Amino acid sequence: MINRHLRVVLAEDSVVLRDGMVELLATRGCEVVATAGTAPALLAAVVEHRPNVAVVDIRMPPTHTDEGIRAAVEIRARTPEVGILVFSQHVETVWASRLLAGGAAGIGYLLKERVARTSEFMDALHRVAGGGTALDPEVVTQLMRGGRRGRVDTLTPREREVLELMAQGHSNRSIAALLVVSERAVEKHVAAVFTKFDLRASDADNRRVKAVLTYLAESGG
Repeated sequence: MINRHLRVVLAEDSVVLRDGMVELLATRGCEVVATAGTAPALLAAVVEHRPNVAVVDIRMPPTHTDEGIRAAVEIRARTPEVGILVFSQHVETVWASRLLAGGAAGIGYLLKERVARTSEFMDALHRVAGGGTALDPEVVTQLMRGGRRGRVDTLTPREREVLELMAQGHSNRSIAALLVVSERAVEKHVAAVFTKFDLRASDADNRRVKAVLTYLAESGG
């Protein structure tokens, strides 16, 4: 793990936890350029400071339901170059799926009670800032709602390659350019992935998200 200097915006409404995390990050060589106790303050801080990564709690004032992760989705849309590490006690499946809809690159989602060592958190932070993915297996499990395992093994090498690029957030057109094939060929591969993963067009959730989550769950994230 390259321990490069990171600029971080930290959104956490608990003052005690927020101060503790600021101290922790500082001792690990990170610069907390701003802290936020509300979702609007988080959005403003990201726009102003353009950090490498934003650490976001889900439940923030005023309703303490999903303000934080809603803000994370907005950050993803406005400034996709900013990594997002959701750090919460809760799994918010609907908004987490929306956060991952554009691909899992630069996205992390850790559960506070399941992080056993400080090094795990720091590793995830650096991975997300570098464009990688850090999803707690419990998060993936809940997002998949008990989906069957082992389906990635049924893919052809090219289908797996297409799925890996989907996980990085590439569109069909972008994948076609990268693989030097037609967009129609990519569409056929994507359709084959959906079929093998039993993801029907009538599914309420985004099929690309579920396909990516299956890939991450079975490849170790």
